[in-house]
Amino acid sequence: MPVSGDVKAVDASQAGDAQVQVYAVPPREGALPSEVIDGFLESMTSDDPDFRTTRKYLTKEAARAWRPSRRTTVLEKAPNRTGPSLQDSESRSTETTYTLTGRRVAEVDAQSSYRPTVPTDYAQTLHLVREKGADGKEEWRIGAVPDGLVLGQSDFTRLYRSVNTYYFTTGTAGAGGGPTLVADPVYVRNRTDPVTRMDTTAQAIRTLLDGPTDWLRPVAATRFPTGTALRKGVTALAPDDQDVLTVPLDAKAAKIGRGVCRMMAAQVLFTLRDLTSARVDQVDLESTGGTLCSLASDEAQEYAPGDGSGGPDSQYFVDDQGLVERIAGGTAGSGDPEPVAGPLGDGAVKLGTVGVARDESRAAGVSADGARLYVASVEEDSELGVPLVKSAAAAPEDRLSAPSWDDRGDLWVADRDPAGPRLLRLVGGTGKPREVRVAGLHGERVEALRTAADGVRIALLLEKDGRTTLQIGRIERTGSGEDEVVSVRDLRQAAPQLTEVTAMSWSGRSRLVVVGKEEGGVQQVRYVEADGSTSSSGVLPGVNQVQTIAAADDELLPLMADTEDDGIVKLSPGDNWQTVLKEGASLVYPG
Repeated sequence: MPVSGDVKAVDASQAGDAQVQVYAVPPREGALPSEVIDGFLESMTSDDPDFRTTRKYLTKEAARAWRPSRRTTVLEKAPNRTGPSLQDSESRSTETTYTLTGRRVAEVDAQSSYRPTVPTDYAQTLHLVREKGADGKEEWRIGAVPDGLVLGQSDFTRLYRSVNTYYFTTGTAGAGGGPTLVADPVYVRNRTDPVTRMDTTAQAIRTLLDGPTDWLRPVAATRFPTGTALRKGVTALAPDDQDVLTVPLDAKAAKIGRGVCRMMAAQVLFTLRDLTSARVDQVDLESTGGTLCSLASDEAQEYAPGDGSGGPDSQYFVDDQGLVERIAGGTAGSGDPEPVAGPLGDGAVKLGTVGVARDESRAAGVSADGARLYVASVEEDSELGVPLVKSAAAAPEDRLSAPSWDDRGDLWVADRDPAGPRLLRLVGGTGKPREVRVAGLHGERVEALRTAADGVRIALLLEKDGRTTLQIGRIERTGSGEDEVVSVRDLRQAAPQLTEVTAMSWSGRSRLVVVGKEEGGVQQVRYVEADGSTSSSGVLPGVNQVQTIAAADDELLPLMADTEDDGIVKLSPGDNWQTVLKEGASLVYPG
């Protein structure tokens, strides 16, 4: 039984049952202002086509001007309304005002991009007037309403779903030498979009064709020609009985080359991978001149993020003697550990943390006291070179973080020295460390970091005044060679609901697994999406006193955790946590 933590009221509607459907009902004759407000709010949670019934709660002018798809404001619960009571003669006056209140937790913009916020007070005024209807009778209607929808979290979860759209990285090459795909999460309507009347698949492709969101656009681009859209009248897309999905495009795509077309098809295939219940093995792109190209799912793998890593299924950890060991085997976490080759596995230096390159040829180890970072081969014997990074901080906890490798083979580490905290990058894992500027910091320091497989996103644990939060930053590169400048920009919170985050790891292409606490709560392990929204996978089974967490790009591989009492444990899909090793720490997957 828990002996501490917060107590929360549980509403049966919070589950957001996808089978529940709300049907819009028009205002009744003689409806009071409070009924008009309630009916309007309820109607916004429906699949009402073009919100025609919802607009009946507005004056004629307001109904024409209202743009429901401009944004969606997400509140903790359905909005409350406050206003005059019947005793204040609301039924006899000619105008009145109500205020919608609540706690805002996120907003979805016109690009369908989700942006979480620390819960803040929300207040919006709605002004009602009497307007004559077609029969000449005066009825209460809302005379002015802001664009967009206002929904509680449970209704938002029921009505929308997260989709990863995919674009090609720009200004950087992956391990394979060419551009790779990066996920750009957006939200689309379940079932049918009220405004476009498109099904979920068509909405996802339409959003993909619109190009990357503003946050990702500086580092990613689409291969679809500017302005490309679905052919007019296309509102539903589904694979045929051969698992082939045909995507009809307008004339803007008619003259593209085959190479570009295959990259466009790869964007579609990856976008649909986790979206459709039906399997899609091939995408055919069509335009006004007929079929442009076809691409099978196995052919699209050359563009996959992190493809150059070879699909690692091994984990590495530091044993109780400070040596780097490897757990190998086709089913990760089940093999027998053995020291790696080279100086990091033979005791040349006692290590505290380790990071392994994505191709598993080299590793970076931080000494047990956190003061020095070394890089060496883990495939063959060699001499231990000089430390590539040194920290001058007095306390071990203020020295070097655990290192991380990106898809280009660059090594990242944070020096947490209070006298001069720095985020550092070693090009190719060698040479002089270069400082990476993190824009938007206001006294925070980087406690821990993990680069994503796509090479353009980085997860940072930032500490300030004893509180550690999780932020996602965009990695921007300008120049080339010795003149290349790398910076991290546009930080955004990834888990604002957690007041303290102690560990994190990328898990798949656009998801993280996070260890943290809510205000007054107990430690929990949960998934969060890269845009900060709550993953449908939700909270994971509990495990005690997790110090570090590790996940692979392949979501079928188990989660691994380093715990204070139980040693290294693993969580396989559909299973419970199991102890792998009683001794060991700093377990990581490559990357």
